[in-house]
Amino acid sequence: MGKGTNGWGSATSPILYKDLVIVNASVEGRALVALDKQTGNEVWRAKDVSESWSTPVLVRVPNKGTELVVSGSKKVLGFDPDTGKELWHANSFNWYVCPTVVAHDGVVYALQNNVCVAVRAGGQGDVTQSHTLWEKKFGAVVSSPVYHEGHLYWAAGVAICLKADDGSVVYKERLQPNPGDIYASPVVADGKIYYVSRTAGTFVVEASPKFKLLAHNKLDPDTSVFNGSPAVSNSQLLLRSDRYLYCIGNKR
Repeated sequence: MGKGTNGWGSATSPILYKDLVIVNASVEGRALVALDKQTGNEVWRAKDVSESWSTPVLVRVPNKGTELVVSGSKKVLGFDPDTGKELWHANSFNWYVCPTVVAHDGVVYALQNNVCVAVRAGGQGDVTQSHTLWEKKFGAVVSSPVYHEGHLYWAAGVAICLKADDGSVVYKERLQPNPGDIYASPVVADGKIYYVSRTAGTFVVEASPKFKLLAHNKLDPDTSVFNGSPAVSNSQLLLRSDRYLYCIGNKR
């Protein structure tokens, strides 16, 4: 991927597309790189993707096929996943970016530490003015948002719910007790949103545009740090800290 390093290390996950493995190698090579999944040979390299710890996402664009979208420093970028050609970009950010975009019906929703933006995919060139649907001056440093039934949800000390179509704020509610930093991305399951904080446990909120804190769960006396996003399988919640992997569910 390249020889670059960073004190924070790498954080992006690879994705599969047809016969390609696509990796955001911003740290290693300031590029988005596609490899042949059988041989590992490089197929294409899109340069000048920098200061990005964001995993690329495949976005279905109505009547236009599939685009590859990633958040980079200062931009949200759309590529042709077959060739790596840049199709469009929106100048949305002003610093490094960690959150991964989410998409619904051809609209991409992206966060940075102080920005939340909605960009319609499918454009060409600089689409900052033409395809930016709305922008808010708040966001998240690390955690990605989740889309659920027409709303965006995420938490960064404050649990936030926006209407996805126009960005209007439905609620901003401070989680109690103080969650501290939240690096994990939220997960929706069983009508609930799970927010995993680094050191203050998991906050369970109703998956609804009406805020309701259902539970606050801690794994005492464990003092390890939870940075990874939870996963759900067979009605069980999998939580990974820097020391342990937990499986939580009803005993049978």
